[in-house]
Formats: sequence, C-alpha cells, structure tokens
Amino acid sequence: MSGGPIHFTFEGSEALLLKYQRDARSGGGAPVRIRLQDEGDYRWSGTLDFTDNAIDASSGTIRLRAVVNNADGFLTPGMFGHARVAGSEAYQALLVPETAIVTDGPRRLVYVVGADGVVAGKPVQLGPTVDGLRVVRAGLAPDDRVIVNGLQRAQPGQPVTPQNTEITIEPREESQPVTTAQAASTATIAD
Repeated sequence: MSGGPIHFTFEGSEALLLKYQRDARSGGGAPVRIRLQDEGDYRWSGTLDFTDNAIDASSGTIRLRAVVNNADGFLTPGMFGHARVAGSEAYQALLVPETAIVTDGPRRLVYVVGADGVVAGKPVQLGPTVDGLRVVRAGLAPDDRVIVNGLQRAQPGQPVTPQNTEITIEPREESQPVTTAQAASTATIAD
C-alpha cells in the first residue's frame, strides 16, 4: 500500500508561533519530528506548513500543521502522536554544569581561573540544558578554566590552586510511549 503526504495537526504556544512567523520570513518551514503512541523515538519527519489565524485565548495556544512524507502509507488519518518542533539549527556551544553558574542579581556568571591562578567572574548568556549541562551562548572562551567544584570557597580576586576534573554528561532518556494518555495531535490526508 502506498500513500501520499499526510497532514499532522497539533497545538503550540504563542511564543512558538512568533518564532516561526519570523523564521518563515527568512524562507523556510520549520522541521517537525513526530513519534506515534507506541514509538519511543521521533522517527517521522515533516515540515511546518500552516498556522491558524487566531490564538485560543483560554489556553494561549494556536493550531499548527505539518506535512509529513507517507510514501509507504503507514500513517493513516485519525492516528495520534506527539510533535517536536526544532527550536534552532544545530550550533557549536560551550557546556558547563549547572552548579558552576552563579547568580548576581539579574546577571548570571561563572568563576574562571586566570593564568595567574586568580579567580575572576565572567558574565555569561545562558541557553538550554543539554544532557545535564547548561549551554553558554556567550561570555566564555574555549580555553577558559571554569570553576565547577568548591565554588562556595572561590572569591573573585583571590588566588586558588586549580585541579582538573572530569565533567559528567547525563544523557536524557526519551520519554517512553504512553498509550493511555489524551492525544496530543492528529493526522489527516494532505490534499
């Protein structure tokens, strides 16, 4: 049995809508990954092709739709699944443990050890958490030596004796399929 593309309809936040409206102006539909109710990974790929024209005031969400390739006809109208819309393109990033981040009022910073062994605070711009580590979008250089242990004893302007340590990555497990949950979205045949 063969089939054509299928529409996958789902709800998204107002913030998601604003991001993808801006992205659409630069010329492309956002990639969407989908997993069916009995699947552990997001193996189906599609492209965002439509957003509704009104935000639901009671929930702050908007209906979105993706076109998904269905050459083998496996997907059928009425199936339920979960959608994941890409937040950004892949990029190189520096990662630090969450425990290395210091809050100074509205600023976030990390303590680094200079070549002279003296502690200095560096303001950083943070991103999401990936595999248990925090993305640092700006403020650090690849050769900065970040204090990750003994932070409570480190004081800017004071000398320390740094020791190298290994940072542990904690891969996030994909959520396992839940077949009894309310449907997150639906699929229909694309015209």
